[in-house]
Amino acid sequence: MIQVTEQIALSEDDIEERFIRASGPGGQNVNKVSTAVQLRFNAAACPALSSAIRWRLAKLAGRKMTRDGVIVLTVDQYRSQERNRELARERLVELIRAAAVPPKHRRPTRPSAGVRERRLEHKKKTAQIKRNRGKVRSFD
Repeated sequence: MIQVTEQIALSEDDIEERFIRASGPGGQNVNKVSTAVQLRFNAAACPALSSAIRWRLAKLAGRKMTRDGVIVLTVDQYRSQERNRELARERLVELIRAAAVPPKHRRPTRPSAGVRERRLEHKKKTAQIKRNRGKVRSFD
């Protein structure tokens, strides 16, 4: 079990990992060893996630989530397979934690009378300055 929050725990069966060849530095090792990890998490079928969390998760994941509701994370930052695997899991947990936080409800407010008055005063001054900009007339 992977503990995401106090209420959310993911089963190891929900996560599928495949190891693929990574690009970048590594010398001859890069052609022989599959160090990059491709983590797949089926968020649509996960019973630990509520529908609200799934919706926010889809918004946060963006292109990382397929149409079927599967989150695909590819990590090839390190030369070690184990470190890439840990980083992929950490990224998934952080993504779900961010989706688990409900957004704050915004209470609409109105600008105070003083703020409105200062704004209008500033507009009047700016308009006066622009009005004074005109063609220069000769007084000959």
